[in-house]
Amino acid sequence: MEGASQPVYRTMREIAEDERPRERLLAHGPEVLADAELLAVILGSGTRGENVVDLSRRLLEALGGITGLARADGAALQRTRGLGPAGAARVAAAMELGRRLPQATIESRPHLTSPEAVYALVGPRLLGLSKERLVVVSLDTKARLLGAPTDVPGGVANVSVRAAEVFREPVVLEASSVILVHNHPSGDPAPSPQDVLVTKGLVAAGELLGIEVLDHLVTGQNCYVSMKRDGYGFATAKRQTPARPLDPPAE
Repeated sequence: MEGASQPVYRTMREIAEDERPRERLLAHGPEVLADAELLAVILGSGTRGENVVDLSRRLLEALGGITGLARADGAALQRTRGLGPAGAARVAAAMELGRRLPQATIESRPHLTSPEAVYALVGPRLLGLSKERLVVVSLDTKARLLGAPTDVPGGVANVSVRAAEVFREPVVLEASSVILVHNHPSGDPAPSPQDVLVTKGLVAAGELLGIEVLDHLVTGQNCYVSMKRDGYGFATAKRQTPARPLDPPAE
């Protein structure tokens, strides 16, 4: 219609940083974004004369919203003006991940109820390292793994005043508890006085956050010590036992 206003095209650089989808997602979480904005993050860029958010809106309108987007195959996606093979592949991959999520049941996550189970999961990644590495294992209320074990920069000697780094990922995952694992490059897993001191500090920090530190394993050359079970750094001291090998010899 004559005189009707036309949408004003703006590049993403012309949009305020706190209004851009990617920046908003990182600052406030994906739940605050509209469907078109989430799709824009997946696509990454628009075309000449059409920014990525406008392209995403047009794509959703053409396909009938999220349900239509989920039904569209690669060929249908590529028929959308401005969406080439790379963009179509990204969208198809994101939709497939969403479809697979219900299949990733809670029962498929490792159930870590013993030091042996934790060592079997984390021990191999620490074997043979020349420097200390601390790994944090986040757990839910049933002692099932949340996310993936995460590395904390620096060895145990360097994290005593950086509890925030140890608990950063568990807080994000809303973990109920954690298990700590770190290696001794010397191959001897006997906990040092520094290990005990750090463990006590992290147990106290976890209590303030409502995240229980269930154990702290120290690994050596194909063996480990459970500091909780053997009475190092935890309130309930138990009988100290020798370092346990990954595959104990049969008696």
